[in-house]
Parts: sequence; C-alpha cells; structure tokens
Amino acid sequence: MTRVVEADYLVVGAGAMGMAFTDALVDHADVRVVLVDRRYGVSGHWLEAYPFVRLHQPSCFYGVASTLLGGGKVQQDGPEKGLQERATQPEICTYYAHVLDRLVSSGRVEFHPATEYVGNRTFVSRVSGARSEVRPGCRIVDAHYLSPSIPAETPPPFAVAEGARVVSVNDLVRVDEAPSQYVVVGSGKTATDACVWLLARGVDPDAICWVRPRDPWMLNRAVIQPDPAVFLGMLADLMQAARHTRSLDELFLRLEDRGIMLRLDPAVTPAMAKAPTLATWELEELRTVENVVRRGHLRAVERGRLTFEHGSVAVAPDALVVHCAADGLKVPGRVPVWRPEAITLQTIRAGFPSFGAALTGYVEATRGDDTEKNRICPPSQYGNTLQDWARMIVHGTRSTLSFSVEDDIREWSTGVALNPARVPPGHPGSTALDDARERLATHTGPGLARLAELM
Repeated sequence: MTRVVEADYLVVGAGAMGMAFTDALVDHADVRVVLVDRRYGVSGHWLEAYPFVRLHQPSCFYGVASTLLGGGKVQQDGPEKGLQERATQPEICTYYAHVLDRLVSSGRVEFHPATEYVGNRTFVSRVSGARSEVRPGCRIVDAHYLSPSIPAETPPPFAVAEGARVVSVNDLVRVDEAPSQYVVVGSGKTATDACVWLLARGVDPDAICWVRPRDPWMLNRAVIQPDPAVFLGMLADLMQAARHTRSLDELFLRLEDRGIMLRLDPAVTPAMAKAPTLATWELEELRTVENVVRRGHLRAVERGRLTFEHGSVAVAPDALVVHCAADGLKVPGRVPVWRPEAITLQTIRAGFPSFGAALTGYVEATRGDDTEKNRICPPSQYGNTLQDWARMIVHGTRSTLSFSVEDDIREWSTGVALNPARVPPGHPGSTALDDARERLATHTGPGLARLAELM
C-alpha cells in the first residue's frame, strides 16, 4: 500500500543544498515540504566524511540562511590566527541536526531519513520498505544533482591485488601498525588533508609517496574571507588580471603573483582548477613531500608496486596506499534551475553552493513565473580544468549581476552571511573597500569579456 503525503514540495537530498533551499523557502512562503535522504540523517556527505576533515572555507559561508554556522568567530591562535574559523565534521553534522529540529518544529517540514526517491513522485524507506507518494502539483526539488563523490562511498578507481594494503582516507585514523611508507593517491583537497594530517602526526615527509595525476591550482584561504575589503579586493584583482591576460595559464600565474592562487610545485603549471582553499602554512608543509609521482592515473596496486597509464613505480612492500581519489565535486553540465519536471539546485554565483541553494529557495518563495526565475538566477557550475574555472567565473558573475538588480534580492542577500560578497548593514567604510569597489566597477566588464573569449 502506498501512503499519500500532502506537500507542496518534495526535496530529494538533505545535504547542504537541500537544507539551504528548504530553510529559505519555508522562511518566506507558507508551504509544506517533504525532505527525503538515502542516508540516516541530514548533513549529506558530511555524515560519511573522514574524521579530520574541516570546511575549506569560512564556516559563515556554509549552512543555511537563517542560522549562522560557527557564530562568525575568528581564530585567535594557531597558523590561521585572524582568519574565520572552519567547522569540523562533527560540528557540521550537529549544526544541521539543530537546523532540522527548527524546520520540523515549524510544522511545515517532514523529514524521511534512510529513504530513496524512486521517481514518479514516489519514495521508499530503505529500512521498512514502506512506499509514499506526493500528489500531482507537488514540485520535485533535485538537491543531489551536484552531490560529491567521496572515498568512503566510492571504491578505489584502480585494481587491488592480493596482499596489497589499501585503505580509504576515512580509515587512516584507525591504522594500528605504522608502515614504512604511505602512498597518498589523489590530487585534490582530500589528498592534501591526508598529507597534512600525516605530517602533523610526525610522519617523515620522505615516508610519503604522493600520487598526483594532475597538479591543482588552489585559492589562498586568506583572500576568501567575509571582510568585504578582502573579498571584493580579490574579485577586483581577478578581473583586472583577466582584462590584460593573453591565456589562462598566464592568468593563473598573474593571480599567483597577486596572492590569490597557490600551487604545490613552483616548477609545474597545474592543469586542474577545482580551486578549493588552502592556507599558506599548509602549502609549506605539503612542499616538504618531495616524492611525487606524475604518471597519469593509477591503474593497479600490487604489493611493492604501482602500475600507471605510463609505466610503473616500486614502493615499499608494506606500503599503505591511502585512497583519496574519488571525483569530489561534480561537473555534470548546467541545466535550467526551474523546469517542469524538477527544480534542479545548482550553484548560482561562482562557487558557494549553500548561498546558491538559499537564493533559489528565496526566489522560489517570492516569484511565480518559472521563466522569470530562470532569468534572475541562471546557474553557474564548478571548475575542473582551467577552461571550466573560467566558465564558472563568467557564468557566476553574470548571474550575480542578474539577481543583484532586483531590489528585494539585493536586500535579502546583503543580510545573509552565506553571501561572500555582501557588505553587511552598518559595516564601517574604509579606503581599502572604496578602492576595491572602484576597481571592481572599472575592470569587471572588460575582464569578463576576456574570460568569455578564453573559456
């Protein structure tokens, strides 16, 4: 028997984007929402993330619009003193649990954990098998279109022979017998986190072999901060550099000179630009790992040997291979956010998924025509290659220019900490902020046009 649930929206996915959309929607419209997720609770992939992970961006840029994650605190000591705090995995999961309590207590949100959406407005409990459906007219919201792949839920993308020691990054904390060598496989944030974690626990840099199929560009965390003079100054530098560049490689080198982009090896020009943030202290630590293997993607692991697209490499017989090689952020291609079959949550400005989902929830609550909604909020995308990154900046900037001319959206987004480019009400002016705004106004048009040519 199928139970019929009365709802105006069925949100599929209770991770960062599903929660941000639902929060903004119910705060600005009198609607009923059914929220489902295949995992056992809210928080999305954070429930399965490796224990030592932190947000790579300030906590205040993550979460939902109604509730500030972390309270806007600045780090008072340590290598990131003066920068905004970054929440840990337990803090993020606790935060979303509190947000869910607030939403459910409103009487307008119903949550179904461990539940699979099977299409045709129907969802099924993975525990009991009970089937439920929403009536025609209930809007389906796809909140997992950009869901990341993580090592804990993704098998290693290489063969593992008998006798080889391979663990997911999640299990690194459970190692009870130190190997003579660690082999970290991956090019992104997870791999950098794994290397930093090992080094912080006294592992000799020479005991780490880092398999990097591609070298990444990463953003300097010091310029991705909620101080308007800092963030808008970074955007102004970016557009000014783009305006005068001849190629994307040259642009990234210009951004490196301006302290915006970082690379692991000064002798290698990266080809990957997913561009998570990295602190300069982390960069210094990571550069102590000199045994870096660049032979393409890893194909197979045997005891004492790694086989690649281009040759093979010997490793210690007892080497522990740490799988950090899941895809991470998805780049499935942009689709209209509002379509007859579903609202498909995507980033709107360049990056910052929580803000994009919250903005989508606000626009859904305050506008009636889907064509108008799509005009106001065309989607952006994540970066991967340098061309993808340029495309992300172009689409995200155009989207920002589009929604920022709407008076109510501008007022709402100015009051939302999720918006990295906001100047909060009552924020004291400064010469640096005035300079950033002036340069941004001068260089955005020409810089955007040049990036559009290069993408």
